[in-house]
Amino acid sequence: MVKLVDTLDLKSSDCNGRTGSSPVPSTKSFKRLFGAFFVLKNFEFGLNMGTFVITKRLNGYYKYEFTSRKGKAILVSNDFELRFECEEAIEFLKKSVENIFFMRFKSKNGKMYFKVIVNDKEIAVSRKYTTQFLLEKGISEVTRTLQISEVLDFSLANDIFPPAEDVFG
Repeated sequence: MVKLVDTLDLKSSDCNGRTGSSPVPSTKSFKRLFGAFFVLKNFEFGLNMGTFVITKRLNGYYKYEFTSRKGKAILVSNDFELRFECEEAIEFLKKSVENIFFMRFKSKNGKMYFKVIVNDKEIAVSRKYTTQFLLEKGISEVTRTLQISEVLDFSLANDIFPPAEDVFG
């Protein structure tokens, strides 16, 4: 909890120097105040949410990945021939959160994954999870942050970084 301090309490009546306790806040209280500020800013700017990332596969088709707030892929979509189809699928998924069904599977090597089903149609497949707890955590992340997530489109630029000659001379 952040404690608010009146600035008049910090001013010393003695101008010659400090007496008694220091009027300067301690580093511990500064760290607490900064930590609370950082948490509030993360909440305000929505940094605690997932992101849709649109990319182009090597075969020329488009796909989207739903990534967690830490950048780890949770879902990978099916292929789309055109980019606008991919964008429409994302908007459809955002609008139909109430109708999403998560079908859970277990692979031959014991890893667990789920498929996202909407209106009897498979929309996306999750990454593989090692435990049931992590699987449920991935599903929870999808249901919690799907509607408020932003879309990043990396399909337009083949080279994100400039050529090495331009950078290093």
